[in-house]
Amino acid sequence: MLRLGREANLFNMAGKLTKYLRRGVAGFFRFSKAERGATAVEFALIAPAFLATLIAVFQTCVFMFAQMALQNAAVQAGRYFMTGQAQNGNWSASTVISKVCPSALFTCANMILVVQNSASFAAANTSAPALYNNGNAVTSFAYNPGTPGEVMVVQLVYPWSVVSGPLGFVLSNLPNGAAEMMGVSAFRVEPY
Repeated sequence: MLRLGREANLFNMAGKLTKYLRRGVAGFFRFSKAERGATAVEFALIAPAFLATLIAVFQTCVFMFAQMALQNAAVQAGRYFMTGQAQNGNWSASTVISKVCPSALFTCANMILVVQNSASFAAANTSAPALYNNGNAVTSFAYNPGTPGEVMVVQLVYPWSVVSGPLGFVLSNLPNGAAEMMGVSAFRVEPY
């Protein structure tokens, strides 16, 4: 008797599910046969703003992920100078870049390394270096590896290519349509 009750209950649930699905299918066919087109017009009005927002969110997320990777690379480069590895090895800026560049995200040849020393942490300059001067690209940057006890600032700078989104969303702040991205590390050089 109990078994018969379960089967009847399952049959009843199957009947309700079938009825529900039929209503959904009927509604779909009613929508597809609608002649007024109000839904299509509403979608056409909303779709550009929705797609623009979606593209902007995606591009911003990728930019922030790359910014985090560049900051991690700057901290790693700072460790090379803080421990004296770069100074003892007479490493050039390109050598340091080749050791820290996350090549999956960046074109390492476009990465810029700025290494400066200063008298104190208060006097240290951590502002972004100018990549352009009157529309012309700057090609020389400070590279002072420092000595034990000095306060140093290591900056990794990268011109990140940006695709301008629809409806005027733009991340770029450089003349060539790129955004300047920077990772910074400030420290005192250890005795080595």
